[in-house]
Amino acid sequence: MPSLLFCGPKVAACGIVISIWGVIMLGMLGIFFSANKNPPQSVYGLYNQVGINCFIAAAVYVAVGAVSLCQVRLNKRQEYMVT
Repeated sequence: MPSLLFCGPKVAACGIVISIWGVIMLGMLGIFFSANKNPPQSVYGLYNQVGINCFIAAAVYVAVGAVSLCQVRLNKRQEYMVT
């Protein structure tokens, strides 16, 4: 049976840490760009587009964090398996 394990425990843990940081940072940037007060009308659309892009990037970081979490669990299970 093929294994879905493709990275080690340290890389998976690093992926989780970077994902958490990315979600927090990009989520806050998305909120700040979307909740602007009295911007000039010429840049209002640009601020909203940047805010949407930040939320999309945060969603990508959530997906990377989920994959990293699965890798951590697979590495833990691999430690207890007898081959």
